Amino acid sequence: MTDTNRLAAGAAAPDFDLTTDTGERLHLKDLRGKHVILYVYPAALTPGCTTQACDFRDSLDALHVAGYQVVGLSKDSPEKLAKFRDKEHLTFPLASNEDLDVLKAYGAYGERKLYGKVVTGPIRSTFVIDPEGKIEHAMYNVKATGHVAKLRRDLGI
Repeated sequence: MTDTNRLAAGAAAPDFDLTTDTGERLHLKDLRGKHVILYVYPAALTPGCTTQACDFRDSLDALHVAGYQVVGLSKDSPEKLAKFRDKEHLTFPLASNEDLDVLKAYGAYGERKLYGKVVTGPIRSTFVIDPEGKIEHAMYNVKATGHVAKLRRDLGI
């Protein structure tokens, strides 16, 4: 498997300007002054991605109280993301990156294993971005199940 450019703590979070599930634009710079959890998932409406999204949804109140905003990011179209949001009652923004530039900038697109085979696509990852736009945590190849609970433990939430 080839290496992708991975981000590390202290690096500047790559800025983005993406369309969301509601058709609105989301800019990282507009979230300055807040802690942001940007999580990358391979595909909306799939079992693992649904589990992870619902875990974030169910933890959203605690994350907000602790000062964190959650944003989901995938290569899915805004229309597919809207279906995902409605089906799973998701209440945080889902951003679309169909041209893959933001996924690549975060090191969250490349070769990964899927059921023992090497495939190219989004790499399930989570980034915690501080209020100044710096990476606090960059986690790659995270598990869909249990990841939000581990993240909350790591963040003391």
